[in-house]
Amino acid sequence: MNPVDVSEIKKENIEYHPMEHLLRMDRIPHIWCPACGIGTAVTAFVSALEKAKPDLDKVSIVSGIGCTGRVAGYMKLDSFHTTHGRAIPFATGLKLANPDLKVVVFSGDGDLVAIGGNHLIHAARRNMDIVVICVNNFIYGMTGGQVGATTPETARCSTSPYGNFEPPFNLPLLMESCGASYVARWTALHIRRLTDSIVDAFNKRGFSFIEVIAPCSTLYARWNRLGSGLDIMKYYHEQSITRHNADPRDLKIDFQKPIIVGKFIDRERPTFIDAMNQRFSAVFGDRYTPYGVPAGPRSDEKEGVNA
Repeated sequence: MNPVDVSEIKKENIEYHPMEHLLRMDRIPHIWCPACGIGTAVTAFVSALEKAKPDLDKVSIVSGIGCTGRVAGYMKLDSFHTTHGRAIPFATGLKLANPDLKVVVFSGDGDLVAIGGNHLIHAARRNMDIVVICVNNFIYGMTGGQVGATTPETARCSTSPYGNFEPPFNLPLLMESCGASYVARWTALHIRRLTDSIVDAFNKRGFSFIEVIAPCSTLYARWNRLGSGLDIMKYYHEQSITRHNADPRDLKIDFQKPIIVGKFIDRERPTFIDAMNQRFSAVFGDRYTPYGVPAGPRSDEKEGVNA
């Protein structure tokens, strides 16, 4: 059989990927391993964009370092790939500089919760109006399989060959206690529910946090002899328990035990910018323009002397 001359193939006969309009196809294929859950999380994110229909010129995506940190580079949006642990402060700066933007942070548990944990808790405390999607695969997947802040107790990693003895973060509880407006958790297999949750987060004012439990077939599975990535996905499918509005104190993830998923927190709080505008309006009165510079002296200033 003679080889096909590619130059003779008509453009109209080429089938395009249905999500090509939101992906940078010049950077495809991606780097993720077979059965990695990051790709399906991205699928849910793209589906959420199509469903929510935001103005894409006003959507920015920020990622840090790690396997999930590559997401920003694959999305056909205004995207920023930042240094390790600094995705959230960068996103905060974007939101404050242009409050009309919908800013999404899409990164991993090592980048967001361990290296960048301080930024995470303070962004939730301030109720910054951003969406954070945290792909949690319980391990540092890109840098050698080290134990992380979410690694379940007794799980084995390259730096815990005899089993992890450090208690992991319960991320929904952490985010609820810090003041997040929206908190949810799904696995990478809950595509439709994860999609709907991202849509909810897009429509929510305040700090939204979505945890995505994803298999790491290359390192976590091998270190813990859990079989293939397909075996892990089957386990997640069989062991996930949907329990909306569950008490965050009950959401700890134990090694190879059932995982509670669902929407846990959905509440109203003033955002950081709301609180800023309220305070400055009280100080400067009618002279204060939101996001602008006051036009005159403070209302509590006396002539020639700062009160």
